[in-house]
Amino acid sequence: MKSPLYIVIAATFLFSSFVSKKENKTTVNPIHKIQNTIDRDSVITYSKQYLGTPYLYAGNNPKKGFDCSGFVNYVFQHFDITVPRSSSGYKNLGKSKLPEDFKIGDVLVFYGYKNKTIVGHVGIICEANGMHSKFIHASSGKAGSVTISDLDSEHYSKRFYKCVDVMP
Repeated sequence: MKSPLYIVIAATFLFSSFVSKKENKTTVNPIHKIQNTIDRDSVITYSKQYLGTPYLYAGNNPKKGFDCSGFVNYVFQHFDITVPRSSSGYKNLGKSKLPEDFKIGDVLVFYGYKNKTIVGHVGIICEANGMHSKFIHASSGKAGSVTISDLDSEHYSKRFYKCVDVMP
């Protein structure tokens, strides 16, 4: 009679040791979250592979082409970050950053080329240096493709609206 009791006690002990190991696995979540943190450099590295992709109005496909917001949306979507699909969606998005706080991966928001009252263009900072930053974007202008431009160029500095951080 004693041996079945010993088996039950031993089984209970073994079972409880497995349960505590399972509990330890659930405490690994903070490490998992750290591994899921998005590296800003990775966003830029990923975006640069599309340099030269043609500009296409309403485009959001690297095989066909991008417009500015389609490009920004496509890049951040790769990292599971939701951003507006239209440049106008950035008008009230986030809190405007001071130039000295610009970081790579932040989104630059510009007024339109012809209409200085509505948002009309967006890009991603790839070299942060305040108002002397460089950004990657799909340009409908001279480049006609995904390109890197200077924020302090006359064309973009006079259209600059704000910079926002969209990273988690």
